[in-house]
Amino acid sequence: MNTFSKEQLLEDLKNWNQVIRKYQAPSTKQAIIQIANSFVIYVALIALQLYLYDISFLLSALVALLNGFMLSRIFIIQHDCGHSSFTKYKTMNEIVGTVCSVCTLIPYRYWARNHNFHHAHNGQLEVSDIGDIEVFTTDQYASANWKQKIYYRIYRNPLYLFTIGGFIYVVFYNRFAFANTDYFKNVKKSVNVSNILFILVYALLAYIFGVERFLVVQFTNLTFFGIYALWFFYIQHQYEHIFKAKKEEWNYVVAAIKGSTYYKLPRVFHWLSGNIGYHHIHHLSPAIPNYNLRKCHQENPVFLKHTNTITFWQSLKTLRSNLWDEQQNKMISFSEYKRRKNAAKVQKANSNVK
Repeated sequence: MNTFSKEQLLEDLKNWNQVIRKYQAPSTKQAIIQIANSFVIYVALIALQLYLYDISFLLSALVALLNGFMLSRIFIIQHDCGHSSFTKYKTMNEIVGTVCSVCTLIPYRYWARNHNFHHAHNGQLEVSDIGDIEVFTTDQYASANWKQKIYYRIYRNPLYLFTIGGFIYVVFYNRFAFANTDYFKNVKKSVNVSNILFILVYALLAYIFGVERFLVVQFTNLTFFGIYALWFFYIQHQYEHIFKAKKEEWNYVVAAIKGSTYYKLPRVFHWLSGNIGYHHIHHLSPAIPNYNLRKCHQENPVFLKHTNTITFWQSLKTLRSNLWDEQQNKMISFSEYKRRKNAAKVQKANSNVK
Protein backbone atom coordinates (compact mmCIF):
# COMPACT_ATOMS: atom_id res chain seq x y z
CA MET A 1 0.00 0.00 0.00
CA ASN A 2 1.35 3.40 -1.01
CA THR A 3 0.92 5.45 2.17
CA PHE A 4 2.28 8.81 3.21
CA SER A 5 1.14 11.62 5.43
CA LYS A 6 -0.54 14.21 3.26
CA GLU A 7 -1.05 16.41 6.30
CA GLN A 8 2.64 16.27 7.25
CA LEU A 9 3.71 17.04 3.70
CA LEU A 10 1.44 20.08 3.49
CA GLU A 11 2.54 21.25 6.93
CA ASP A 12 6.24 20.99 6.01
CA LEU A 13 5.63 22.85 2.76
CA LYS A 14 3.10 25.42 3.95
CA ASN A 15 5.51 28.24 3.04
CA TRP A 16 6.67 26.77 -0.26
CA ASN A 17 5.64 29.87 -2.21
CA GLN A 18 7.94 32.08 -0.17
CA VAL A 19 10.78 29.55 -0.22
CA ILE A 20 10.95 29.21 -4.01
CA ARG A 21 10.35 32.85 -4.90
CA LYS A 22 14.01 33.84 -5.17
CA TYR A 23 14.72 30.96 -7.58
CA GLN A 24 12.01 32.12 -9.98
CA ALA A 25 13.98 35.17 -11.12
CA PRO A 26 15.29 34.56 -14.66
CA SER A 27 18.86 35.55 -15.52
CA THR A 28 19.45 36.92 -19.01
CA LYS A 29 23.16 36.17 -18.63
CA GLN A 30 22.60 32.52 -17.71
CA ALA A 31 20.00 32.16 -20.46
CA ILE A 32 22.44 33.46 -23.10
CA ILE A 33 25.22 31.21 -21.79
CA GLN A 34 22.91 28.18 -21.99
CA ILE A 35 21.79 29.09 -25.51
CA ALA A 36 25.43 29.50 -26.57
CA ASN A 37 26.87 26.32 -25.07
CA SER A 38 23.89 24.24 -26.23
CA PHE A 39 23.72 25.43 -29.84
CA VAL A 40 27.49 25.67 -30.41
CA ILE A 41 27.97 22.04 -29.37
CA TYR A 42 24.87 20.91 -31.26
CA VAL A 43 25.90 22.62 -34.53
CA ALA A 44 29.52 21.47 -34.16
CA LEU A 45 28.38 17.88 -33.72
CA ILE A 46 26.10 18.12 -36.75
CA ALA A 47 29.05 19.40 -38.80
CA LEU A 48 31.08 16.43 -37.58
CA GLN A 49 28.23 14.05 -38.42
CA LEU A 50 27.88 15.44 -41.96
CA TYR A 51 31.61 14.92 -42.46
CA LEU A 52 31.56 11.40 -41.00
CA TYR A 53 28.47 10.42 -42.99
CA ASP A 54 30.56 10.45 -46.19
CA ILE A 55 32.91 7.97 -44.51
CA SER A 56 30.49 5.80 -42.56
CA PHE A 57 26.87 6.12 -41.45
CA LEU A 58 27.75 4.15 -38.32
CA LEU A 59 30.33 6.73 -37.23
CA SER A 60 27.80 9.49 -37.81
CA ALA A 61 25.17 7.57 -35.83
CA LEU A 62 27.56 7.12 -32.90
CA VAL A 63 27.91 10.90 -32.67
CA ALA A 64 24.09 11.07 -32.69
CA LEU A 65 24.10 9.31 -29.32
CA LEU A 66 25.55 12.52 -27.88
CA ASN A 67 23.76 14.95 -30.17
CA GLY A 68 20.44 13.45 -29.14
CA PHE A 69 21.27 14.70 -25.65
CA MET A 70 22.13 18.14 -27.02
CA LEU A 71 18.70 18.22 -28.67
CA SER A 72 17.25 17.27 -25.27
CA ARG A 73 19.07 20.23 -23.73
CA ILE A 74 17.80 22.53 -26.50
CA PHE A 75 14.32 21.15 -25.94
CA ILE A 76 14.49 22.12 -22.26
CA ILE A 77 15.26 25.68 -23.36
CA GLN A 78 12.13 25.51 -25.55
CA HIS A 79 10.25 23.97 -22.63
CA ASP A 80 11.24 26.82 -20.29
CA CYS A 81 10.30 29.41 -22.90
CA GLY A 82 6.86 27.78 -23.00
CA HIS A 83 6.64 28.29 -19.23
CA SER A 84 7.78 31.93 -19.71
CA SER A 85 10.57 31.16 -17.24
CA PHE A 86 13.70 31.11 -19.42
CA THR A 87 14.07 34.90 -19.62
CA LYS A 88 12.02 37.79 -18.27
CA TYR A 89 11.28 39.00 -21.80
CA LYS A 90 8.15 37.58 -23.44
CA THR A 91 9.32 38.32 -27.00
CA MET A 92 12.71 36.74 -26.39
CA ASN A 93 11.05 33.62 -24.98
CA GLU A 94 8.83 33.39 -28.07
CA ILE A 95 11.74 33.80 -30.50
CA VAL A 96 14.10 31.43 -28.69
CA GLY A 97 11.35 28.85 -28.17
CA THR A 98 10.45 28.93 -31.87
CA VAL A 99 14.10 28.57 -32.98
CA CYS A 100 14.51 25.62 -30.62
CA SER A 101 11.37 24.02 -32.04
CA VAL A 102 12.93 23.97 -35.53
CA CYS A 103 15.68 21.77 -34.11
CA THR A 104 13.39 19.50 -32.07
CA LEU A 105 10.42 19.38 -34.48
CA ILE A 106 8.15 19.94 -31.46
CA PRO A 107 5.66 22.76 -32.31
CA TYR A 108 6.36 25.54 -29.82
CA ARG A 109 3.01 27.14 -28.96
CA TYR A 110 0.76 24.09 -29.10
CA TRP A 111 3.17 21.90 -27.14
CA ALA A 112 3.62 24.64 -24.53
CA ARG A 113 -0.16 24.86 -24.04
CA ASN A 114 -0.38 21.06 -23.88
CA HIS A 115 2.44 20.88 -21.35
CA ASN A 116 1.03 23.66 -19.16
CA PHE A 117 -2.22 21.68 -19.04
CA HIS A 118 -0.16 18.73 -17.80
CA HIS A 119 1.28 20.89 -15.01
CA ALA A 120 -2.15 22.06 -13.93
CA HIS A 121 -3.49 18.47 -13.84
CA ASN A 122 -0.41 16.33 -13.08
CA GLY A 123 -1.53 12.92 -11.86
CA GLN A 124 -5.26 13.48 -12.42
CA LEU A 125 -6.50 10.14 -13.72
CA GLU A 126 -9.39 11.61 -15.72
CA VAL A 127 -7.01 13.47 -18.07
CA SER A 128 -3.93 11.24 -18.07
CA ASP A 129 -3.99 11.14 -21.88
CA ILE A 130 -3.32 14.89 -22.26
CA GLY A 131 0.28 16.05 -22.01
CA ASP A 132 1.37 12.86 -20.27
CA ILE A 133 2.08 9.21 -20.96
CA GLU A 134 -1.39 7.71 -20.80
CA VAL A 135 -2.19 5.44 -17.86
CA PHE A 136 -5.09 3.01 -17.60
CA THR A 137 -6.45 2.12 -14.18
CA THR A 138 -6.99 -1.58 -13.52
CA ASP A 139 -10.74 -1.01 -13.85
CA GLN A 140 -10.30 0.79 -17.19
CA TYR A 141 -8.14 -2.01 -18.50
CA ALA A 142 -10.59 -4.67 -17.31
CA SER A 143 -13.49 -2.97 -19.12
CA ALA A 144 -11.52 -2.22 -22.32
CA ASN A 145 -12.27 -4.18 -25.50
CA TRP A 146 -9.60 -6.36 -27.11
CA LYS A 147 -8.50 -3.65 -29.56
CA GLN A 148 -8.00 -1.13 -26.76
CA LYS A 149 -6.05 -3.68 -24.75
CA ILE A 150 -3.74 -4.52 -27.66
CA TYR A 151 -3.17 -0.80 -28.30
CA TYR A 152 -2.37 -0.18 -24.65
CA ARG A 153 -0.05 -3.19 -24.36
CA ILE A 154 1.93 -2.01 -27.39
CA TYR A 155 1.89 1.60 -26.23
CA ARG A 156 3.28 0.70 -22.79
CA ASN A 157 5.83 -1.81 -24.11
CA PRO A 158 9.41 -0.54 -23.56
CA LEU A 159 10.51 -2.18 -26.83
CA TYR A 160 8.13 0.18 -28.61
CA LEU A 161 8.17 3.21 -26.32
CA PHE A 162 11.95 3.60 -26.16
CA THR A 163 12.80 2.67 -29.73
CA ILE A 164 10.50 3.58 -32.60
CA GLY A 165 8.01 5.18 -30.19
CA GLY A 166 10.30 8.14 -29.57
CA PHE A 167 10.75 8.72 -33.31
CA ILE A 168 7.01 8.45 -33.96
CA TYR A 169 6.25 10.91 -31.16
CA VAL A 170 8.72 13.54 -32.38
CA VAL A 171 8.40 13.21 -36.15
CA PHE A 172 4.75 12.17 -36.68
CA TYR A 173 2.60 12.62 -33.57
CA ASN A 174 3.56 16.26 -33.13
CA ARG A 175 2.46 17.14 -36.66
CA PHE A 176 -1.14 17.16 -35.45
CA ALA A 177 -3.16 18.92 -32.73
CA PHE A 178 -5.09 16.06 -31.14
CA ALA A 179 -6.50 17.87 -28.09
CA ASN A 180 -10.08 18.99 -28.73
CA THR A 181 -11.01 20.98 -25.62
CA ASP A 182 -11.58 24.75 -25.71
CA TYR A 183 -8.33 25.21 -23.76
CA PHE A 184 -6.39 24.42 -26.97
CA LYS A 185 -8.66 26.23 -29.43
CA ASN A 186 -6.43 29.30 -29.88
CA VAL A 187 -3.22 27.37 -30.55
CA LYS A 188 -4.31 24.47 -32.77
CA LYS A 189 -3.64 26.38 -35.99
CA SER A 190 -0.11 27.12 -34.80
CA VAL A 191 0.77 23.45 -35.41
CA ASN A 192 0.22 23.91 -39.16
CA VAL A 193 2.28 27.12 -39.09
CA SER A 194 5.07 25.26 -37.31
CA ASN A 195 4.92 22.40 -39.83
CA ILE A 196 5.29 24.83 -42.74
CA LEU A 197 8.24 26.50 -41.00
CA PHE A 198 9.89 23.13 -40.39
CA ILE A 199 9.45 22.06 -44.03
CA LEU A 200 10.93 25.31 -45.36
CA VAL A 201 13.97 25.25 -43.05
CA TYR A 202 14.67 21.54 -43.55
CA ALA A 203 14.25 21.86 -47.33
CA LEU A 204 16.79 24.69 -47.37
CA LEU A 205 19.29 22.77 -45.25
CA ALA A 206 18.77 19.64 -47.35
CA TYR A 207 19.46 21.69 -50.49
CA ILE A 208 22.68 23.07 -48.97
CA PHE A 209 24.08 19.86 -47.48
CA GLY A 210 22.43 17.23 -49.67
CA VAL A 211 18.98 15.73 -49.18
CA GLU A 212 19.98 12.23 -48.10
CA ARG A 213 23.01 13.40 -46.12
CA PHE A 214 21.23 16.05 -44.07
CA LEU A 215 17.95 14.21 -43.49
CA VAL A 216 19.59 10.95 -42.42
CA VAL A 217 21.90 12.79 -40.01
CA GLN A 218 19.19 14.98 -38.50
CA PHE A 219 16.53 12.27 -38.26
CA THR A 220 19.05 10.00 -36.54
CA ASN A 221 19.58 12.79 -34.02
CA LEU A 222 15.81 13.16 -33.63
CA THR A 223 15.45 9.42 -33.05
CA PHE A 224 17.83 9.47 -30.08
CA PHE A 225 16.30 12.72 -28.83
CA GLY A 226 12.85 11.09 -28.88
CA ILE A 227 14.14 8.08 -26.94
CA TYR A 228 15.82 10.25 -24.30
CA ALA A 229 12.86 12.62 -23.99
CA LEU A 230 10.32 9.83 -23.51
CA TRP A 231 12.62 8.03 -21.08
CA PHE A 232 12.98 11.06 -18.81
CA PHE A 233 9.28 11.88 -18.99
CA TYR A 234 8.36 8.28 -18.25
CA ILE A 235 10.66 8.03 -15.23
CA GLN A 236 9.35 11.29 -13.84
CA HIS A 237 5.71 10.19 -13.66
CA GLN A 238 5.48 6.37 -13.83
CA TYR A 239 7.27 5.30 -10.66
CA GLU A 240 5.60 2.54 -8.62
CA HIS A 241 4.67 4.73 -5.65
CA ILE A 242 3.89 7.87 -7.61
CA PHE A 243 0.87 9.97 -6.61
CA LYS A 244 -2.17 9.78 -8.86
CA ALA A 245 -5.77 10.55 -7.96
CA LYS A 246 -9.21 11.42 -9.19
CA LYS A 247 -9.95 15.15 -9.45
CA GLU A 248 -11.86 15.37 -6.16
CA GLU A 249 -8.91 13.88 -4.22
CA TRP A 250 -6.20 15.75 -6.09
CA ASN A 251 -3.95 18.44 -4.56
CA TYR A 252 -1.47 20.60 -6.48
CA VAL A 253 1.38 20.53 -3.94
CA VAL A 254 1.01 16.82 -3.22
CA ALA A 255 0.90 16.07 -6.95
CA ALA A 256 4.05 18.12 -7.55
CA ILE A 257 6.12 16.53 -4.78
CA LYS A 258 4.71 12.99 -4.71
CA GLY A 259 3.57 12.86 -8.34
CA SER A 260 7.04 13.57 -9.73
CA THR A 261 10.45 12.05 -9.04
CA TYR A 262 13.92 13.33 -8.29
CA TYR A 263 16.08 11.43 -10.78
CA LYS A 264 19.44 11.12 -9.03
CA LEU A 265 22.04 11.04 -11.81
CA PRO A 266 25.69 12.02 -12.30
CA ARG A 267 25.95 15.78 -12.74
CA VAL A 268 26.92 15.53 -16.42
CA PHE A 269 23.55 13.94 -17.22
CA HIS A 270 21.72 16.68 -15.34
CA TRP A 271 23.59 19.16 -17.54
CA LEU A 272 22.81 17.27 -20.74
CA SER A 273 19.13 16.99 -19.82
CA GLY A 274 18.72 20.61 -18.70
CA ASN A 275 18.29 19.68 -15.01
CA ILE A 276 14.88 18.17 -15.70
CA GLY A 277 15.73 15.38 -13.25
CA TYR A 278 14.85 17.81 -10.45
CA HIS A 279 11.31 17.27 -11.58
CA HIS A 280 9.59 17.55 -8.21
CA ILE A 281 10.81 21.13 -7.88
CA HIS A 282 9.96 21.91 -11.49
CA HIS A 283 6.39 20.75 -10.90
CA LEU A 284 6.11 22.69 -7.68
CA SER A 285 7.01 25.82 -9.65
CA PRO A 286 7.41 25.73 -13.45
CA ALA A 287 8.33 29.43 -13.12
CA ILE A 288 11.81 28.36 -11.92
CA PRO A 289 14.17 28.32 -14.94
CA ASN A 290 16.05 25.06 -15.43
CA TYR A 291 19.40 26.68 -14.55
CA ASN A 292 18.09 27.44 -11.02
CA LEU A 293 16.58 24.02 -10.24
CA ARG A 294 19.78 22.46 -8.88
CA LYS A 295 20.41 25.36 -6.52
CA CYS A 296 16.84 25.22 -5.22
CA HIS A 297 17.23 21.48 -4.68
CA GLN A 298 20.52 21.81 -2.79
CA GLU A 299 19.40 24.67 -0.54
CA ASN A 300 15.99 23.23 0.40
CA PRO A 301 16.22 19.58 1.54
CA VAL A 302 12.62 19.77 2.76
CA PHE A 303 11.47 19.16 -0.83
CA LEU A 304 13.56 16.01 -1.07
CA LYS A 305 12.16 14.74 2.24
CA HIS A 306 8.81 13.90 0.69
CA THR A 307 9.54 13.15 -2.96
CA ASN A 308 10.42 9.86 -4.65
CA THR A 309 14.18 9.69 -5.27
CA ILE A 310 15.33 7.14 -7.84
CA THR A 311 18.69 6.24 -9.35
CA PHE A 312 19.26 4.97 -12.88
CA TRP A 313 19.26 1.32 -11.76
CA GLN A 314 16.08 1.82 -9.76
CA SER A 315 14.47 3.54 -12.73
CA LEU A 316 14.79 0.33 -14.78
CA LYS A 317 12.21 -1.25 -12.47
CA THR A 318 9.64 1.33 -13.57
CA LEU A 319 9.45 -0.41 -16.95
CA ARG A 320 7.07 -2.83 -15.24
CA SER A 321 4.79 -0.01 -14.06
CA ASN A 322 1.89 -0.50 -16.46
CA LEU A 323 -1.44 0.03 -14.69
CA TRP A 324 -2.69 2.21 -11.85
CA ASP A 325 -4.21 0.18 -9.02
CA GLU A 326 -6.74 2.43 -7.28
CA GLN A 327 -7.10 0.01 -4.36
CA GLN A 328 -3.39 0.02 -3.49
CA ASN A 329 -2.63 3.48 -4.89
CA LYS A 330 0.37 2.35 -6.89
CA MET A 331 1.47 1.31 -10.35
CA ILE A 332 1.48 -2.44 -11.02
CA SER A 333 2.69 -4.65 -13.86
CA PHE A 334 0.56 -6.50 -16.40
CA SER A 335 1.78 -9.78 -14.90
CA GLU A 336 0.67 -8.77 -11.40
CA TYR A 337 -2.73 -7.75 -12.80
CA LYS A 338 -3.02 -11.15 -14.49
CA ARG A 339 -2.08 -13.02 -11.29
CA ARG A 340 -4.74 -11.14 -9.34
CA LYS A 341 -7.33 -11.78 -12.00
CA ASN A 342 -6.58 -15.53 -12.03
CA ALA A 343 -6.59 -15.66 -8.23
CA ALA A 344 -10.01 -13.97 -8.19
CA LYS A 345 -11.34 -16.55 -10.67
CA VAL A 346 -10.06 -19.42 -8.52
CA GLN A 347 -11.56 -17.88 -5.40
CA LYS A 348 -14.90 -17.41 -7.14
CA ALA A 349 -14.87 -20.99 -8.43
CA ASN A 350 -14.10 -22.36 -4.97
CA SER A 351 -16.89 -20.31 -3.41
CA ASN A 352 -19.35 -21.64 -6.02
CA VAL A 353 -18.34 -25.22 -5.19
CA LYS A 354 -19.05 -24.62 -1.52
